[in-house]
Amino acid sequence: MSPKTFVLLMYATEGDWDNADEATKAEYYRQHGDYDDRAADFGVTFLASEALQSVTTAVTLRRTGDDAEITEGPFAETVEQLGGFYLVTAPDREAVLKHAMLLPEYTIEVREIAQM
Repeated sequence: MSPKTFVLLMYATEGDWDNADEATKAEYYRQHGDYDDRAADFGVTFLASEALQSVTTAVTLRRTGDDAEITEGPFAETVEQLGGFYLVTAPDREAVLKHAMLLPEYTIEVREIAQM
């Protein structure tokens, strides 16, 4: 069976990182390191991962036919904002979810990539 591709979207409250003390930041880095180091234990392979700039840098483009509306800011006003992502391959969703338990306490949306 071929591995499937998933994206893990990590959401957190904007500003939590800026207000975190050094010990909290070090623990988050440690947990991301464990997540990275133990990927093979779960059959996970990383394709890409990035942390995102603050939501204050977001620009939203809404297209309607040939027209576009460009708005400064994120698509939705919410308490939690998208802060980063991992793009991975794995045998199945269960492996991705078990592996994601190594990440810090984010809200993590896991979605399989559509085969087009």
